Amino acid sequence: MNTRLMMIGSALMASILCMPVMAQPGPGMGGSGMSGAGVGQRGAGPGGSRDCMQSANPEACKAHQQARIQAREACKDIAGPNRRQCMAEQMQNFDCGKSGNPQQCEARKKVYQECKGQTGPAFRQCAQQKMPAVECNTAADPKRCELHNKAREACKDKFGPEHKACLREQFSVK
Repeated sequence: MNTRLMMIGSALMASILCMPVMAQPGPGMGGSGMSGAGVGQRGAGPGGSRDCMQSANPEACKAHQQARIQAREACKDIAGPNRRQCMAEQMQNFDCGKSGNPQQCEARKKVYQECKGQTGPAFRQCAQQKMPAVECNTAADPKRCELHNKAREACKDKFGPEHKACLREQFSVK
């Protein structure tokens, strides 16, 4: 009797513990598959679109959304690493006049053109080294801007995990 009760109790516990896992949708069912429209977009809500009215600069947000839509359309038939490169090239067509910070946008476009032939860590390293410091006198929060520039300068010779650790170290100092 006691063994039988233990078996029933164990089966009941196992089924209760496995229920949340069974309720999760799999790839292709609207779950965590990579085919979602908003995959990889920061701040994206359901369907991949972000509510621009909640952003600091709604016009710039809408311009970026439109540029991303146009880039996706232009690169829809390309897959893999070539798609990422295509998207980056298409985003170079973005009108910086609609950006929240046109000078920084133009500087970034120039740096990306200079580092064009590189990919992955080599591209990030190139862009990090060539990107000019931000002018803090026109920033919304000059103190924070100065902290960012100081951290960027202190960590400019580090890359990858070392760079991230350096930045964390710089920002934790008060």
